[in-house]
Amino acid sequence: MTQLMSLDNISVEINNQKILYDISLTVNLNQIITVLGPNGAGKSTLVKVILGLIKPTTGSIKRTSDLTIGYVPQSINLNPTLPITVKRFMRLNKQLSQIDIHKTLSLVKAEYLIDRSMHQLSGGELQRVLLAQALAKRPKLLILDEPTQGVDVNGQVLLYDLIIDAKHEFNCGVLMVSHDLHLVMAKTDEVICLNHHICCSGTPASVSNDPEFISLFGQHGASQIALYKHHHNHDHDFCQHQHNQKIILPDQRGKK
Repeated sequence: MTQLMSLDNISVEINNQKILYDISLTVNLNQIITVLGPNGAGKSTLVKVILGLIKPTTGSIKRTSDLTIGYVPQSINLNPTLPITVKRFMRLNKQLSQIDIHKTLSLVKAEYLIDRSMHQLSGGELQRVLLAQALAKRPKLLILDEPTQGVDVNGQVLLYDLIIDAKHEFNCGVLMVSHDLHLVMAKTDEVICLNHHICCSGTPASVSNDPEFISLFGQHGASQIALYKHHHNHDHDFCQHQHNQKIILPDQRGKK
């Protein structure tokens, strides 16, 4: 596997409090890693370290040269008095042409939102627009911090599918952070259980049976990790995400 990034014995201490310690992990090309952990486990701090926003107290980070990172944050703060459409939001990336904007939004099944106000988007729609903005960079590493927060179950399933599609489309590595045990992708290559340090790691099936994981989340929680499997045999509210990926626009619902 082609290595994109590696963390070696990373520790982060803020105000004499250890947020992370002894973190070592590697992210490879064409690999999907899901980081699971309870609230306050240090997941967002880990993301900031990987993005270079926080300098670790100890340890080292190695990145491939010219590594392009696409980042999908938990949420964004939009000034409610400042109207901004999806198109204008996408144009904040000044390198994007009108064609690029349409193409990128179509990748996440959100082209019909282009003239919609960002303030009017549902949780799932907003996350897809944020994903489109991240993919516009044609990243080699896609990082998503709690991408399904505030998104209903159908929206979560679709987001997972779009993330998998993005990995294939851009031939990139994916690191996704979550505290949600209900849906863990069957196509996740590795799960890392974080609680300030790495409690355990491995495939979803192996981690769900690990005593450290069961101790942290309980037997009921452990049973929820395995496994989301999407067979493309259901309809989402705005698109029929089958193998032919036929798009149904909102005003076409119910039409034959």
